[in-house]
Amino acid sequence: MATTDEKLEDVNIDEMFGRKSFFEKALNMCRRQPVGAAGFFIVAGLAFLAVFAGFISPYDPEAAKFEDMLLGPSASYWFGTDQFGRDILTRLIYGSRTALTIGFIAAFCGATTGLILGVASAYFGGKIDLILQRFIDVFIAFPVIIMALAIVAVFGTDLGYVVLAIALPFIPDASRIVRSNALALREIPYVDAARALGFSHSRIILRHMLPNVMAPYLIILTANIGQAILLEASLSYLGLGVQEPTPAWGLMLQGGAEEYAESAPWVPIFPGLAITLAVFGFNLFGDGLRDMLDPRLRRE
Repeated sequence: MATTDEKLEDVNIDEMFGRKSFFEKALNMCRRQPVGAAGFFIVAGLAFLAVFAGFISPYDPEAAKFEDMLLGPSASYWFGTDQFGRDILTRLIYGSRTALTIGFIAAFCGATTGLILGVASAYFGGKIDLILQRFIDVFIAFPVIIMALAIVAVFGTDLGYVVLAIALPFIPDASRIVRSNALALREIPYVDAARALGFSHSRIILRHMLPNVMAPYLIILTANIGQAILLEASLSYLGLGVQEPTPAWGLMLQGGAEEYAESAPWVPIFPGLAITLAVFGFNLFGDGLRDMLDPRLRRE
């Protein structure tokens, strides 16, 4: 009969607590989805900067030092200073908070509204589907930037209206994609069985249809965050988005993209790189998420 010590030797501590399996799965996922992993690390890095901006940034993002105007990159100012003597690195770090906050809220509102409209349109069909789809067609007829410009021009540049202007253009695409998936779900036998059992429409939609369209919804949401960041930067660059002195990447481009392109190129270059990196990271993460959630693209 085995002693207690011999029994303990047979126990794999890593397997008991799942440490080895967790790291193996994470490493295997990075190997299978290197593009998605790269996007995840970019997004995680931006989120870290946004959350801990107050601890990481070396200077006050709104403090002007006119004696330090347009200084080039140095040990004191790694990315140089702008036309008001403000540290560009500090404003980039705080700008990530602005970009991610507005980008996530706008993308979430747009994608979630599209999710609700798409599922409702597919489930009820008939006149409801016809009316909702014609409503979506009206939105699709307007270019994204034109619709956003029209909203902020009419309602103003308050933060809520900026989010609304960015979120509305995301509704049509999300609704169409979710609707196409929900139409197939509506004909599946378990939905018919739920109807036959007398379940309410809300219960069928919430418990049987919504969980099965979450994969495309998450992919749309992730991709829309990058597009929302780009759209927010475009509005700020045009003077219709976030206003001074709030740190925002688009505002940083507005103040130096043309005037200082030759004399102080670091003023427009670093905000442009930040926008590019953020959009690129979310697009990579969205592609990796699509490959992971779509069974047709999943590789064993």
